[in-house]
Amino acid sequence: MNCIIIEDELPAQRILQNYISKLPDLTIEGCFQSALNANTLISNQNIDVVFLDINLPDISGIQYIKTLANPPAVIMTTAYHEHAVESFELDTICDYLVKPFSFERFLKAVNKAKKNHQKKAHNIINVETSTEHVFLNIDKTLHKINFSDIIYIESDKNYVTVVTDHAKWSYIESLKNWILKLPADDFIQVHKSFIVSYNRIEKINGNQLIMKDNKIPIGRSFKTSLLRKVNGNDLG
Repeated sequence: MNCIIIEDELPAQRILQNYISKLPDLTIEGCFQSALNANTLISNQNIDVVFLDINLPDISGIQYIKTLANPPAVIMTTAYHEHAVESFELDTICDYLVKPFSFERFLKAVNKAKKNHQKKAHNIINVETSTEHVFLNIDKTLHKINFSDIIYIESDKNYVTVVTDHAKWSYIESLKNWILKLPADDFIQVHKSFIVSYNRIEKINGNQLIMKDNKIPIGRSFKTSLLRKVNGNDLG
């Protein structure tokens, strides 16, 4: 699972980083001292778990989670017991860790998040395997987009552009929502701003993909998963 830490106290950050490093199935994608600094990454990258402090500058952890349309699983961290009731009213919150917490208690929270993640992944797979297209509502018109026609999807701030064999469609959407729509076996995220059709990749040249005369950047944090998929499959 991909995770991030949002914690304004550096000692608490270091404890979480140390605990996470002991678990091979957890990967830290970022560490932030405020929720606003983490917002772009959460919106554009596939994050499964957030370790989130409640008392943060600018906006509290609980207030921030309420702003997200499709939040990841959340493990709250705080030094104050009284916030527990409020935090558990949000369905996306898996557990509540009171500082200082032991590795054993941390592991228990992670296992709860893992169970939720597996359930969510199972539901997504059921949707993906039974769907071959999606309808996009653009300018009050529904456009049918076949997944087999998509070459890549690009994110630019609050917009995404869906590039197909026949056209380009741009509208307000997040790349994260597209991850949930696409068949997992056929598409892969290669950059914080790009999802590509795996079968359309023609070449991998350093940190770039060549796809039908398009050059797509490969993000450093995504390259390992891409190469793992390439090594297990033949391109073309």
